[in-house]
Amino acid sequence: MLLTAEGLTFTSHADPGPHVVLDRVSLAIDAGEIVDVRGPSGAGKTTLLRALARLLPDATGTLSLAGRPATDYAPAEWRSRVTLLPQTVAMRQGTVRDNLLMPWSLKVRSADSAPPDGVLEQALHDVGLAEIALGRDASRLSVGQAARVALLRAVLTGPSVLLLDEPDANLDDESAAQVSVMTERFAADGGAVMRVRHQRGDVMAHRTLRLAGGHLTEVGS
Repeated sequence: MLLTAEGLTFTSHADPGPHVVLDRVSLAIDAGEIVDVRGPSGAGKTTLLRALARLLPDATGTLSLAGRPATDYAPAEWRSRVTLLPQTVAMRQGTVRDNLLMPWSLKVRSADSAPPDGVLEQALHDVGLAEIALGRDASRLSVGQAARVALLRAVLTGPSVLLLDEPDANLDDESAAQVSVMTERFAADGGAVMRVRHQRGDVMAHRTLRLAGGHLTEVGS
């Protein structure tokens, strides 16, 4: 398995008081898989993604990537390999090029060469954004365009696992379809995807998990 978690536990101390959000959750995702996570509102689906990305210091349990324990990785390196894309994407001030190249401004990739313009332009073309110039002001992108640029930015860094929090929420049909194509392509190239999402009539997941009452179960099992 590419990504595994054993005994993930997290207790929230927000109002109305402490409650267990993740109760010894275990899961495994293999390369090439797209796994959906569903469950009632407030069940902790986003919390699960954040725990897998090591963004919750108080979460306990063990994580491993391709057989290597998470403790072998510095948190920033882990997140470069297990990458979370939140539901609300943020475009930094500047151009589309600035946004696509933002990951290479971080210390974790300081030794890596950023992709040249030709690669970025081809990548935009491949996700239906050929009309978007690299020099375009990112603040002028539509919601759907910004969502695709943010997902493309994540994919270009070459992670092993993508954690997508409602990646097609609030998108028009065209943008949602392109996001699904990008997700399928990433998995077909050997990546693994876990996504929190609402039911839509496009790309189906290989498996569906349900999170409720702190417990994660496989739908249909």
